[in-house]
Amino acid sequence: MGFLTSVLGIFGFAIGIPIGLIIGFFVLIYSKPKHQEYPPARPLVETSISVLVDLLPDIPLWMKNPDYERVDWFNRFLSCMWPYLDKAICRIIRSSAQPIFADYIGKFCIESIEFENLSLGTLPPTVHGVKFYETNEKELLLEPSIKWAGNPNIVLVLKVMSLRIRVQLVDLQFFATIRVALKPLLPTFPCFGMVVVSLMEKPHVDFGLKVLGGDLMSIPGLYRYVQETIKRQVSSMYHWPQVLEIPILDASTASVKKPVGLLHVNIIRARNLLKKDLLGTSDPYVKLSLTGEKLPAKKTTIKKRNLNPEWNEHFKLIVKDPSSQVLQLEVFDWDKVGGHDRLGMQMIPLQKLNPGEKREFNLDLIKNSNVVVDSGDKKKRGILELDLRYVPFREESLKSRNANKDEYQRKESTDEKSSENDDFLSHAGLLSVAIQSAKDVEGKKKHSNPYAVVLFGGEKKKTKMLKKTRDPRWNEEFQFTLEEPPVKESIRVEVMSKGTGFHFRSKEELGHVDINLEDVVVNGRINQKYHLINSRNGIIHIEIRWTTS
Repeated sequence: MGFLTSVLGIFGFAIGIPIGLIIGFFVLIYSKPKHQEYPPARPLVETSISVLVDLLPDIPLWMKNPDYERVDWFNRFLSCMWPYLDKAICRIIRSSAQPIFADYIGKFCIESIEFENLSLGTLPPTVHGVKFYETNEKELLLEPSIKWAGNPNIVLVLKVMSLRIRVQLVDLQFFATIRVALKPLLPTFPCFGMVVVSLMEKPHVDFGLKVLGGDLMSIPGLYRYVQETIKRQVSSMYHWPQVLEIPILDASTASVKKPVGLLHVNIIRARNLLKKDLLGTSDPYVKLSLTGEKLPAKKTTIKKRNLNPEWNEHFKLIVKDPSSQVLQLEVFDWDKVGGHDRLGMQMIPLQKLNPGEKREFNLDLIKNSNVVVDSGDKKKRGILELDLRYVPFREESLKSRNANKDEYQRKESTDEKSSENDDFLSHAGLLSVAIQSAKDVEGKKKHSNPYAVVLFGGEKKKTKMLKKTRDPRWNEEFQFTLEEPPVKESIRVEVMSKGTGFHFRSKEELGHVDINLEDVVVNGRINQKYHLINSRNGIIHIEIRWTTS
């Protein structure tokens, strides 16, 4: 009976398959499909909640979140450029991967590693929305949401013990929200120094991996393990606050030189100066400046009818690069009419000075800085006596200095000169006031040509005037050298408007703000926007820094 059942089963299987194939073929050929009409399109408001929940992951961010903006134009641009970007990116991948592959050749019996095919496919990434952030810093901050479901053709061939192993990457998917910062913003093209990239959340990475024709990701448990490992490794390197910095401009081009210290110059006296006046005397004064600076030169007082003047006048000059800057000293004879005659000059490179150390100089004046020309002039032009001290800034606030006061006291030297220098270093500093921009500044008069006025310590400094605007951007910085931290002082910034043409005499205050400098000294820096007093909606953006020496 069992034998008969087996024979009938084999017979039924042998006959049933051909009969089923023939019937299916005729049904497929001669049957007429019934075309169903698509459901009518309806607005999202009229859609049921269950359908909306199913659609929600596919809705672009610019629809779900009003802070995100749609960038269809960029996606079209990326689609047109993708064939060329594909080749350029693949070329970079090949050149970057060669040294990595070379490190593994000879290890684990690996004879060679090379790309058989390398292409990112025909489907470009899609930006589903971009969110822009407004900050007080000199940077442009944006967050694009990127989705890429690509069809790459990446085949890697490993030769192990004369056996070729093909590894193929297929069905790559990558979803991530990336924060991109272009900073610092500079007046040199392309107007930013570097691109800083970081991930705001763990990326979604999915792909298939075929080894010798078989899908490696189909192994139970391996798929989830690989996904979690990739997410963890990528997050550890690029998840905010970890960043990837991509330099765009050369450091020497991109860097904006900031003050690093103060040069204290004490002009003591001069001896045996040249006679330039008709009565056999001169009216000397000294003009001093640092190379590479656009600031006006400092001047001593004029000593009338004196060939051996004594000044004992102290000046402070802002130093930005002590390794290359030079102090220029020029002695002039003041004339009431016409140009002033130069009695002599001399130059001192700052690299000759040790930080914090006071050094005296007795300089023989020369005709000019051209050594070849001046070597033929043997006329004695006099001697200039002065002392210099270069005091570098410390990048720390008053709060941190007070916290480490005991440590500083333990390190104080018993030498009187050193203690004098230390005391000198602990007080002097530089107050930098950067007037960035203003918004919605308007007055009662018809003209709106705003400029800012900075009032501090009896000094008055102005920005340039911008015509016919209520949202001016000045981006100008002013500096004040101080002997003591301005803990109990305040600074006043006024926004003024001046008429032009027939109204050139009319001025109007558009608003002002008074800023207490105690927080600046304690924290070292503030960067805020202030509401202008006596202004309806005016706002001004000011950055103030205090650097100590």
